[in-house]
Amino acid sequence: VMLVRTPKVYISNYFIQLDKYKPDYIHATLQLSEQKAGQKVRIEIPELKIASEVQTDGQGMAKISFCAKKLERWSPQKPKLYQVTVSTATDHVKENIGFRNLSVKGTKIYLNDTPVFMKGISFHEEIAQRQGRAFSEQDAVALLSEAKELGANLVRLAHYPQNEYTVRLAERMGFLLWEEIPIWQGIDFKNTATREKAGRMIKEMVMRDKNRCSVAFWGIANETATSAPRNEFLKHMKQCCLDIDSTRLITAAFDLVRFNRESRNFEMNDSIINILDMVAINKYMGWYHDWPLAPDQAVWNVAPGKPLFISEFGGEALYGKHGDAEVKSSWSEDYQAQLYKDNLEMFKHIPNLRGTSPWILFDFRSPFRFHPHQGGEWNRKGLVSDQGQRKKAWYIMRDYYNQKKKEQ
Repeated sequence: VMLVRTPKVYISNYFIQLDKYKPDYIHATLQLSEQKAGQKVRIEIPELKIASEVQTDGQGMAKISFCAKKLERWSPQKPKLYQVTVSTATDHVKENIGFRNLSVKGTKIYLNDTPVFMKGISFHEEIAQRQGRAFSEQDAVALLSEAKELGANLVRLAHYPQNEYTVRLAERMGFLLWEEIPIWQGIDFKNTATREKAGRMIKEMVMRDKNRCSVAFWGIANETATSAPRNEFLKHMKQCCLDIDSTRLITAAFDLVRFNRESRNFEMNDSIINILDMVAINKYMGWYHDWPLAPDQAVWNVAPGKPLFISEFGGEALYGKHGDAEVKSSWSEDYQAQLYKDNLEMFKHIPNLRGTSPWILFDFRSPFRFHPHQGGEWNRKGLVSDQGQRKKAWYIMRDYYNQKKKEQ
């Protein structure tokens, strides 16, 4: 239980961010708990020599925009944060906030006017070694440090909002973030109560983290089947985000890409992608799907004209187990390593590819996966074992991301 003591009139909400396109123009929206006009609110960013005062309207809200000269924008390479103070006669809040521009042009994603390739990774909110929830700042350090060693510049916090220690540390360490709520597969999209609950969940997530400049994507779904009710549901999820924050990119992950034997292409037919800023694909070639042709012959024709992101791929292996690199059921590091090599070869033939994120960084517990050859109730898709040992595939991804760094 957390008890928060506030003044009678307190700062109940604030949203301070850089303009979506302008590199030196900051917008601030401030809300006081008392819905009364004429209350003075002051915003200061000392390092930028900014100190402005504004008065609330009849709803207790104040809005102001101002030019910030010599502003250094946040990026994974230089995760610059500024101390920002919001104060009234009775209350004040100090916060470290970064500023950056993020947009889509054609098939490219631009961060601060520069195209970015997202070198991603996912992890659960879990510390595998102790088989418990990740909940502390030390846990956040453990998870994100391994992601940093891999060479990642983006973390997909799958498949639910993770604790604020992780979000805030990721920002300080220079990670872009994809945050999502668990809208997955068997959701009853026709149910009004379900849609309203999902809307509340995604609004809570956006409200909590809207000031975190590292958050690049709001994820509105994962692996959902095409239907008219589903489409309306996801449109509602998008609007719930936009009602609060119109600057982030909206995405969703799909598992609907299929190989067309006539065209010899990988394709996807789903109209909902038209509402997304970036289309993400979960595709486990070599694991759940056999290769219909050699990886270097695989051509993708998916979401042309939009940025495409491979949000999940990979396969399972037990650390230290060796076997035939061609036999899926070997559960070996050798097979997993070859699977990664094959997928990376396939990615070369995706013209609008703007990032990848293997599933997953660490092995994690999964009670439905009792298997005698992989150690019981574990999903072994991790690049790192439950005891922190790096598998062969980890080094393959590390080298791939290091090469991408050189290309950029």
